[in-house]
Amino acid sequence: MSSIKQKRLEGIIRKNLSEIIQFDVKDPNIGFVTITDVKVTNDHSYAKIYVTFLGATNRKEAMAALDRAKGFIRSELSQRLDIRRCPELQFEIDTAEENARHIDELIAEIHKNDKESEEN
Repeated sequence: MSSIKQKRLEGIIRKNLSEIIQFDVKDPNIGFVTITDVKVTNDHSYAKIYVTFLGATNRKEAMAALDRAKGFIRSELSQRLDIRRCPELQFEIDTAEENARHIDELIAEIHKNDKESEEN
């Protein structure tokens, strides 16, 4: 399968999962979730779903709620997709934004220390 088709499938899965979680999953513990990325294996057997939670939601509770709803979410997704087999869903917290913020803080600290050492 070409990477263009792979990316298209990942985009379609991402869009549909966002709608399913937002409108069809009724668990209040999930809160406001954003799907940041979807990675599907070449054989389409697994889809790794990267999520972030906005607001004061407890991330452990939200992840547990997503895992509980995984079967329902997958069955809803399979009804919307036009592929032979719907992939197994694996939810993971996307830490890229947190990592970027941490790197920015480290760089700011280095610049602050450089200015202080220049002044002395």
